[in-house]
Amino acid sequence: MSEKVNKYEMDMCRGPILKKMLIYAIPLMCSSILQLMFNAVDIVVVGKFAGDNSLAAVGSNTSIIGLITNLFVGLSVAANVLVARFYGAKDEKALEQTVHTSMLLSLFSGIILSIIGVAGAKWILVLMQTPEDVLPLATLYLRIYFLGMAATMIYNFGSAILRGVGDTKRPLYFLFGAGIVNVILNLLFVIVFHMDVAGVAIATVISQCISAFLIVRCLMKENSGIRLKLSKLRINKNKLLLIFKIGLPAGFQGILFSLSNVVIQSSINSFGSVVMAGNAAAQNLENFVYFAMNAFHQATVTFTSQNYGALNYKRINRTVILGETCVAIVGIVLGNLLVLCGGGLLGIYTSSPEVISAGIDRLNIVSRTYALCGMMDVMVGALRGIGYSVIPMIVSLVGACGLRLVWIAALFGIEQYHNVTTVYLSYPVSWLLTFMIHTLCFVLLKRHLETHMKKFGAGY
Repeated sequence: MSEKVNKYEMDMCRGPILKKMLIYAIPLMCSSILQLMFNAVDIVVVGKFAGDNSLAAVGSNTSIIGLITNLFVGLSVAANVLVARFYGAKDEKALEQTVHTSMLLSLFSGIILSIIGVAGAKWILVLMQTPEDVLPLATLYLRIYFLGMAATMIYNFGSAILRGVGDTKRPLYFLFGAGIVNVILNLLFVIVFHMDVAGVAIATVISQCISAFLIVRCLMKENSGIRLKLSKLRINKNKLLLIFKIGLPAGFQGILFSLSNVVIQSSINSFGSVVMAGNAAAQNLENFVYFAMNAFHQATVTFTSQNYGALNYKRINRTVILGETCVAIVGIVLGNLLVLCGGGLLGIYTSSPEVISAGIDRLNIVSRTYALCGMMDVMVGALRGIGYSVIPMIVSLVGACGLRLVWIAALFGIEQYHNVTTVYLSYPVSWLLTFMIHTLCFVLLKRHLETHMKKFGAGY
């Protein structure tokens, strides 16, 4: 296997780590922020032209979508880890098998998710105590959204494969093209045809199909081990088991976080549509900070996995330190900048003073401490990159899901603490505890890495 087949690929096993990490992370950051900007158009359009109930309907589905999709998103993370590992190890046969197994799995995942989302939408929303005045619109949006889930999964797995070889630029280009279509269709369907949340959902599905087509076309034109050939689309048992070994714990971890977020969303729903709308708008703004930080989480996963495959264990430690430093800076600066500009930014989503005030309440607690979330994720990425996926899942069960559930059950039921501030405080407390436990786990696993170094040797 050649050192580097095209200009988009990156060898993460040699050269300056920080420079390459930034080259990798910045397009990924732009992709995520661009996607959020396009998604924000959904919120802005319905908030401005359809009303607060429509805004609450779209916003309240965020945690549900995460809950249902995270298991399969975890499988795409595994595809990224394995592609990076085999790329670093120069194992082209294993790389090819991973690509074709992953892409076929993405199609099956999307079909399963569509069935679950369409059939269970209303039941899940009712279970979450969605108010009656929001329920019909929220159900309609969720069902249409999940009809396009096959395309979403194909894009997620395809972009994960490209990230595994260091390519974060082309997914950015594809996302930009599909996002422009999404914005145009949003304005057309909602403002011109008055289709309300249905128009927003349909526009999203169409844009997802475009991005999926572009990512598949890209992989089919590759000249390296990640080239996709339809004739070779089949499930390789060994690679599937590896994907499940890494991806299922990662997916369950995502579900655990989403489950705790669903509980929190249910608590927020109990305060009515104004607080729901404010929370939805603030959460949408916070997503920009989250995904800016998440670029360094994904960089850490890929860098550690490539170096794990190449047995360059010393570079893994440096990668983690640099990843944590970068994510802390991004989280502190952007999180507090968001608080500073919160009132004006929330005004983009709604003209209601009550909704804006409710959004600021969330920003003052969650956004200020968001760096903790990013630091926690980078440590999770380091553990996954070296093949440990069960440990982060267990830690998340205790530190995130468990603590948040206990927090809500123990404090929220007490009259003096029965307020939205109590709900929001559960975020930074759980992030801090989970980060500390993940860090301890990583430090203890250094002995395991040192054992591997003595047994196999390691380049630097």
